[in-house]
Amino acid sequence: MPDGAQDGTPDGTPRRRAREPWVVGVSGASGTPYAAAVLRALLHAGEDVDLVVSRAARLTLLDETGAGFRDAHWREDLARLLARGADGTPDLHPPADLSRVRHWPAGDLAAGPSSGSYPAKGMLIVPASTACVAGVALGLSKDLLQRAASVTLKERRPLVVAVRETPLGGQTLRHLVALDDAGAVVLPASPAFYTGAVHIQDLVDFVAGRVLDAAGVPHKLYRRWQGELGAATQEAAAAHETGAASPGRPHAQGADPFMP
Repeated sequence: MPDGAQDGTPDGTPRRRAREPWVVGVSGASGTPYAAAVLRALLHAGEDVDLVVSRAARLTLLDETGAGFRDAHWREDLARLLARGADGTPDLHPPADLSRVRHWPAGDLAAGPSSGSYPAKGMLIVPASTACVAGVALGLSKDLLQRAASVTLKERRPLVVAVRETPLGGQTLRHLVALDDAGAVVLPASPAFYTGAVHIQDLVDFVAGRVLDAAGVPHKLYRRWQGELGAATQEAAAAHETGAASPGRPHAQGADPFMP
């Protein structure tokens, strides 16, 4: 057997890595900056992404960003969304490489993620509306986002549901319990403050980071707890005085979170 044949073709030519994306579903809940932060971090980690944006999410994007999301111009619209800061600042983040992203229209029920035989690592729904939660919990599959989530559950792949609603009614709570029972990770979009956040982007990145933690994707979006009371607050104060971003909190002064 030629050298390298085990990891390549019979003649030893290296075999191209099979694409195995994370499916990212964006529903109509408020919180589109959470979706943008998750997508940026996935791409920075070298992950492939299949993107599904629901019809309701397009209305939310228009309301929260002033820009729409069009199937025919999805690359242009996605690039603008990923460059936008959580505070609305345009072009705050460097241009993202979208070569690893594949977009599927929400109405395409014949799309790849609609089938269990389609290779995928799992699915992240960010943000998840209560309507989306209900549809997935009940197995309605009314659009590609819900169908892809149902496929993820039945194939026993990781499903993270970042629900964004408050207060939560009894019916929604029962739906969330059903999702937990089915194996999903129910992750409320609930920012924490022990990381020393001083900017809205810090709060958004904490939630995005917890989503990626649940999926097992490495990132440096927030300062992790080290067992030292007040450490993050002290770092934040020092960073504010010097004008430099502190470790694990790169957005304190608007810096790129992925730059050293």
